[in-house]
Amino acid sequence: MLYFALKYLHIVGASVLLGTGAGIAFFMLLAHWTGTAATVAAVARIVVIADFLFTATAVVAQPITGVALAWQVGYTLWEGWIVVSILLYIVTGLFWLPVVWMQMEMRDLAAAAAKAGQPLPLRYHRLFRLWFFFGFPAFVAVAAIFWLMITRPVIEW
Repeated sequence: MLYFALKYLHIVGASVLLGTGAGIAFFMLLAHWTGTAATVAAVARIVVIADFLFTATAVVAQPITGVALAWQVGYTLWEGWIVVSILLYIVTGLFWLPVVWMQMEMRDLAAAAAKAGQPLPLRYHRLFRLWFFFGFPAFVAVAAIFWLMITRPVIEW
């Protein structure tokens, strides 16, 4: 029973990471395309909350459930697919942490522009491009981790 509980929590956590990441990217992109500071501010406010509530929770839960699940099944953490998964998880985090900061900054810039009745400032547009660029490696890494979890390929060093 413990195995299935851990597996369930691990799969739900992975799904939250992938799904929330995709959803956040979609909604931020659509808000950005409006070019309206008030829309961007409102959406970015919700995106930041979602990232802290859902993504951050899953980010903490994934290594805990993953290690517990590996031990429960009898895998060593040095199995090739697990090592690659951990490395990709670290890569994801290295891109995700700056993205959270960028989202907060974009939210604040958009809110200030909306309050002043001004267009989105140049700094917002620069941050958005960087945010967009950082999203790709993080998303690809999470998708690759899914593949590794499903296939568990033999990877020898």
